[in-house]
Amino acid sequence: MLYSEQVMEHFQNPRNMGELEDPDAVGDVGNPQCGDQMRLTLKIDPATRTITDIKFKTFGCGAAIASSSMVTELVKGKTFEEALEAETMEKELISGIAFNRDEAKLTVLGVPDRPGIAFSILGPVSDANIEVDMIIQNIGRDGTTDFTFTVHRNDYERTLEILRRHATQLGAREVSGDSKIAKLSLVGIGMRSHAGVASRMFEALAKEGINIRMISTSEIKISVVVDEKYLELGVRALHEAFELNKAA
Repeated sequence: MLYSEQVMEHFQNPRNMGELEDPDAVGDVGNPQCGDQMRLTLKIDPATRTITDIKFKTFGCGAAIASSSMVTELVKGKTFEEALEAETMEKELISGIAFNRDEAKLTVLGVPDRPGIAFSILGPVSDANIEVDMIIQNIGRDGTTDFTFTVHRNDYERTLEILRRHATQLGAREVSGDSKIAKLSLVGIGMRSHAGVASRMFEALAKEGINIRMISTSEIKISVVVDEKYLELGVRALHEAFELNKAA
């Protein structure tokens, strides 16, 4: 993980951590699939619509904790309208870059496009106590669809064997896999509501000739799967594009 100096400061010394008693408002954001969850509790002056106090509880990585701390500092003392302005959040939106080499991708091609197919594919994988990370199901065509997901690299061979064993039962045309991939993520706050962040990320990778194989988004993270050989180049490109080497 690469963090800016400001993010490291908020991670090591988080502000406004905890939960307010009898709050006027509660907000929950995050993505249970990737494990990052944040709850905000707020006190609001009804006459001025000002956020007089705010606290957070976050479960997740260091960047998620730092992002939560940063957003409370950004909006505390502001009116709702001021807090919601994109300009208020944009400067400090990105907390850091996370990357993981221990990923593997598996694809089941040409399975019937019917209700329950995802369970039919992932059920045996789950029964083997294999954790699944990113999941993509393509739009069906001619009554079939392709289903792709990622697992930890240590589980790759076992997962591939399970899928091949069930291929006939699934009605799959082919099962394929790739253990030479890596996951690259931008971590911050309000990622889904800032389309420019994703566009900037994709542009930075495209300029370096890095092909994106999978994309996943949540409120606090945008993740892409790329070929492992491009991981370091991708990290440097995003580091430069989002100026994470500069102190705030």
